[in-house]
Amino acid sequence: MQWITIILIGIAVNLDNLGISLAYGIKRIKIPIISNAIIAILSMIVTYVAVTIGEALIDYISVYLANLLGSLLLCAIGVWTLLSSRFVKAGCVKPFGKDKNSILSLKEAITIGLVLSANCFATGIAIGANDITTIWVVISIGVFSFITIAIGSHFGMLLTKTFIGRYSTAISGWLLIAIGIFEIFA
Repeated sequence: MQWITIILIGIAVNLDNLGISLAYGIKRIKIPIISNAIIAILSMIVTYVAVTIGEALIDYISVYLANLLGSLLLCAIGVWTLLSSRFVKAGCVKPFGKDKNSILSLKEAITIGLVLSANCFATGIAIGANDITTIWVVISIGVFSFITIAIGSHFGMLLTKTFIGRYSTAISGWLLIAIGIFEIFA
Protein backbone atom coordinates (compact mmCIF):
# COMPACT_ATOMS: atom_id res chain seq x y z
CA MET A 1 0.00 0.00 0.00
CA GLN A 2 2.90 2.37 0.72
CA TRP A 3 4.17 1.97 -2.87
CA ILE A 4 0.88 3.27 -4.23
CA THR A 5 1.14 6.27 -1.89
CA ILE A 6 4.73 6.93 -2.98
CA ILE A 7 3.80 6.81 -6.69
CA LEU A 8 0.72 9.01 -6.18
CA ILE A 9 2.80 11.57 -4.26
CA GLY A 10 5.34 11.62 -7.11
CA ILE A 11 2.59 12.23 -9.67
CA ALA A 12 0.60 14.74 -7.63
CA VAL A 13 3.57 16.93 -6.75
CA ASN A 14 4.58 17.14 -10.41
CA LEU A 15 1.28 17.99 -12.09
CA ASP A 16 2.26 21.66 -12.13
CA ASN A 17 5.52 20.65 -13.88
CA LEU A 18 3.36 19.24 -16.68
CA GLY A 19 1.43 22.49 -17.03
CA ILE A 20 4.53 24.66 -16.95
CA SER A 21 6.38 22.53 -19.50
CA LEU A 22 3.31 22.63 -21.77
CA ALA A 23 3.41 26.42 -21.49
CA TYR A 24 7.10 26.50 -22.41
CA GLY A 25 6.53 24.09 -25.29
CA ILE A 26 3.73 26.25 -26.65
CA LYS A 27 6.12 29.21 -26.54
CA ARG A 28 8.56 27.07 -28.59
CA ILE A 29 11.11 27.03 -25.78
CA LYS A 30 13.01 23.74 -25.76
CA ILE A 31 13.84 22.14 -22.43
CA PRO A 32 17.08 20.17 -22.89
CA ILE A 33 17.62 16.96 -20.96
CA ILE A 34 20.22 18.62 -18.70
CA SER A 35 17.82 21.46 -17.80
CA ASN A 36 15.07 18.91 -17.14
CA ALA A 37 17.47 16.90 -14.96
CA ILE A 38 18.40 20.03 -12.98
CA ILE A 39 14.73 20.74 -12.26
CA ALA A 40 14.21 17.10 -11.16
CA ILE A 41 17.32 17.13 -8.96
CA LEU A 42 16.29 20.40 -7.31
CA SER A 43 12.87 18.89 -6.57
CA MET A 44 14.55 15.85 -5.02
CA ILE A 45 16.94 17.93 -2.91
CA VAL A 46 14.20 20.23 -1.64
CA THR A 47 11.97 17.26 -0.84
CA TYR A 48 14.75 15.50 1.05
CA VAL A 49 15.61 18.60 3.06
CA ALA A 50 11.94 19.24 3.83
CA VAL A 51 11.35 15.66 4.92
CA THR A 52 14.38 15.62 7.19
CA ILE A 53 13.28 18.80 8.95
CA GLY A 54 9.53 18.25 8.50
CA GLU A 55 8.78 17.15 12.04
CA ALA A 56 10.41 20.25 13.49
CA LEU A 57 8.88 22.69 11.01
CA ILE A 58 5.35 21.38 11.22
CA ASP A 59 5.04 23.22 14.54
CA TYR A 60 6.07 26.57 13.00
CA ILE A 61 5.19 26.64 9.26
CA SER A 62 1.96 25.27 7.93
CA VAL A 63 1.79 23.18 4.78
CA TYR A 64 -0.82 25.65 3.55
CA LEU A 65 1.62 28.57 3.83
CA ALA A 66 4.31 26.74 1.85
CA ASN A 67 1.78 25.85 -0.87
CA LEU A 68 0.48 29.41 -0.92
CA LEU A 69 3.95 30.89 -1.43
CA GLY A 70 4.75 28.46 -4.27
CA SER A 71 1.39 29.14 -5.91
CA LEU A 72 1.87 32.89 -5.72
CA LEU A 73 5.28 32.50 -7.38
CA LEU A 74 3.67 30.57 -10.25
CA CYS A 75 1.07 33.33 -10.65
CA ALA A 76 3.84 35.95 -10.65
CA ILE A 77 5.69 34.12 -13.43
CA GLY A 78 2.42 33.96 -15.41
CA VAL A 79 1.83 37.68 -15.00
CA TRP A 80 5.44 38.37 -15.98
CA THR A 81 4.97 36.23 -19.10
CA LEU A 82 1.88 38.21 -20.10
CA LEU A 83 3.53 41.56 -19.40
CA SER A 84 6.87 40.64 -20.95
CA SER A 85 5.27 40.05 -24.35
CA ARG A 86 4.11 43.66 -24.33
CA PHE A 87 7.56 44.93 -23.31
CA VAL A 88 9.27 42.74 -25.91
CA LYS A 89 7.09 44.23 -28.65
CA ALA A 90 8.20 47.67 -27.44
CA GLY A 91 11.83 46.45 -27.39
CA CYS A 92 12.24 46.89 -23.62
CA VAL A 93 13.06 43.46 -22.16
CA LYS A 94 13.80 39.84 -23.00
CA PRO A 95 10.91 37.48 -22.09
CA PHE A 96 11.33 35.33 -18.99
CA GLY A 97 12.66 31.89 -19.82
CA LYS A 98 13.44 32.67 -23.43
CA ASP A 99 16.93 33.43 -24.63
CA LYS A 100 17.93 34.16 -28.21
CA ASN A 101 18.00 30.51 -29.22
CA SER A 102 14.70 29.57 -27.49
CA ILE A 103 16.30 27.01 -25.17
CA LEU A 104 15.74 26.92 -21.42
CA SER A 105 19.23 27.63 -20.11
CA LEU A 106 20.77 26.08 -17.01
CA LYS A 107 20.33 29.35 -15.09
CA GLU A 108 16.66 29.52 -16.10
CA ALA A 109 16.23 25.83 -15.23
CA ILE A 110 17.53 26.52 -11.73
CA THR A 111 15.06 29.39 -11.31
CA ILE A 112 12.13 27.31 -12.54
CA GLY A 113 13.32 24.33 -10.49
CA LEU A 114 13.34 26.40 -7.32
CA VAL A 115 9.85 27.73 -8.01
CA LEU A 116 8.49 24.25 -8.73
CA SER A 117 10.21 22.92 -5.62
CA ALA A 118 7.85 24.91 -3.40
CA ASN A 119 5.27 22.11 -3.77
CA CYS A 120 7.95 19.58 -2.96
CA PHE A 121 8.81 21.51 0.18
CA ALA A 122 5.20 21.50 1.35
CA THR A 123 4.86 17.80 0.56
CA GLY A 124 8.15 17.07 2.31
CA ILE A 125 6.90 18.74 5.46
CA ALA A 126 3.79 16.56 5.40
CA ILE A 127 5.83 13.42 4.74
CA GLY A 128 8.20 14.32 7.56
CA ALA A 129 5.27 14.24 9.95
CA ASN A 130 4.14 10.82 8.66
CA ASP A 131 5.75 7.39 8.43
CA ILE A 132 6.51 7.20 4.70
CA THR A 133 9.86 5.96 3.38
CA THR A 134 11.82 9.11 2.59
CA ILE A 135 14.23 7.85 -0.06
CA TRP A 136 11.53 6.30 -2.26
CA VAL A 137 9.38 9.42 -2.09
CA VAL A 138 12.38 11.54 -3.09
CA ILE A 139 13.14 9.21 -6.02
CA SER A 140 9.48 9.12 -7.07
CA ILE A 141 9.30 12.91 -7.10
CA GLY A 142 12.49 13.18 -9.17
CA VAL A 143 11.43 10.56 -11.70
CA PHE A 144 7.94 12.00 -12.20
CA SER A 145 9.38 15.53 -12.42
CA PHE A 146 11.59 14.44 -15.30
CA ILE A 147 8.77 12.54 -17.03
CA THR A 148 6.12 15.27 -16.73
CA ILE A 149 8.45 17.99 -18.01
CA ALA A 150 9.52 15.87 -20.98
CA ILE A 151 5.91 15.00 -21.87
CA GLY A 152 4.65 18.57 -21.43
CA SER A 153 7.47 20.07 -23.47
CA HIS A 154 6.95 17.57 -26.30
CA PHE A 155 3.20 18.07 -26.54
CA GLY A 156 3.55 21.83 -26.12
CA MET A 157 5.83 21.88 -29.16
CA LEU A 158 3.24 19.89 -31.14
CA LEU A 159 0.58 22.45 -30.23
CA THR A 160 2.63 25.24 -31.86
CA LYS A 161 1.64 23.80 -35.24
CA THR A 162 -2.01 24.56 -34.50
CA PHE A 163 -3.96 27.79 -34.09
CA ILE A 164 -2.83 27.78 -30.46
CA GLY A 165 0.65 28.67 -31.65
CA ARG A 166 -0.54 32.17 -32.65
CA TYR A 167 -1.58 32.92 -29.08
CA SER A 168 1.21 30.98 -27.36
CA THR A 169 2.48 33.73 -25.06
CA ALA A 170 -0.97 34.64 -23.78
CA ILE A 171 -1.94 30.99 -23.33
CA SER A 172 1.28 30.15 -21.48
CA GLY A 173 0.92 33.17 -19.18
CA TRP A 174 -2.70 32.39 -18.37
CA LEU A 175 -1.86 28.69 -17.92
CA LEU A 176 0.80 29.54 -15.33
CA ILE A 177 -1.64 31.81 -13.51
CA ALA A 178 -4.33 29.10 -13.61
CA ILE A 179 -1.92 26.51 -12.21
CA GLY A 180 -0.96 28.91 -9.41
CA ILE A 181 -4.60 29.64 -8.56
CA PHE A 182 -5.47 25.94 -8.70
CA GLU A 183 -2.60 25.14 -6.33
CA ILE A 184 -3.84 27.77 -3.87
CA PHE A 185 -7.21 26.01 -3.56
CA ALA A 186 -6.03 22.41 -4.03
